[in-house]
Amino acid sequence: MLSLLTRFAAEDGPSVHVAPATDFTVAGIDITNSMLYGWIVSVLLIVGLIYLARRVTIKPKGGVTQYLEAGVTFVSDLVVNAFDDKKIGRKYVPFFVTLFFFVLLNNLAGLIPVVGEGFQVDGHPVFRPMTGDLNTTLAIGVVTMVVVYVASIREVGGFGKYIRHFFMGSPFNPLYLLIGLIEMLTDLTRALSLALRLFLNVAIGEIVIAVFAYLGGVAAPLTALPFTLLEIGVGALQAYIFVILGVNYLAITVNSTHAHDDAHDDLTEDVPAETMGVRVKGVEA
Repeated sequence: MLSLLTRFAAEDGPSVHVAPATDFTVAGIDITNSMLYGWIVSVLLIVGLIYLARRVTIKPKGGVTQYLEAGVTFVSDLVVNAFDDKKIGRKYVPFFVTLFFFVLLNNLAGLIPVVGEGFQVDGHPVFRPMTGDLNTTLAIGVVTMVVVYVASIREVGGFGKYIRHFFMGSPFNPLYLLIGLIEMLTDLTRALSLALRLFLNVAIGEIVIAVFAYLGGVAAPLTALPFTLLEIGVGALQAYIFVILGVNYLAITVNSTHAHDDAHDDLTEDVPAETMGVRVKGVEA
């Protein structure tokens, strides 16, 4: 234990970088290591998915294609089954499938040995995973929630109905008004919670791998290997969590609003026309 503490206390401890660093500047715009690597991964993702999509046939194939098909099927079923009306779910499958693979590939690409602390120039990593940058995860979270808000408003039938679903009863009731305002405030924090959850899991994984690689010295590949394998699972899990939360945010709003409308319609249909007529006459009288 003493030797371990001494190791951590050494001046040349593990090099850990959480904030993005500038690799170069173009037209006065700083290009950070996470931006550069994110672009590389995005290009490879687009080219790879187009190539694999052309290989997909009715008869299943082996190799990477079968994993792509399995991933697409998994996310598609996840999205469609979240909605009471399956037709609504199918409309948003392309967005959430793209989101899943984007987050997943960026998480896994950050585990390549030359990424992060493995390859440095001028004291900072040349490449860092895009999802290890809070700016990126916040941007992904904001885009996801904007899509959720726009889709929710469109599916429930307007901005007024969307706002109305936050309130349990009449907004003129002080208690219902307070609960509704709290629900709206909570809803606005979802983009930040998505961003922080993804960023912290990726960044902490980088730090843990860097620390144990440093402690291993010449045996760094062996000491860091268990945590690298663990991060593969964490990266896949975080992609799944990011997507399932986005899907549920949209589905809960749509399902609850449609269920309320259906209940109102059923209640109206149960009242006999004669009874309604009597009530109207009574009011007129």
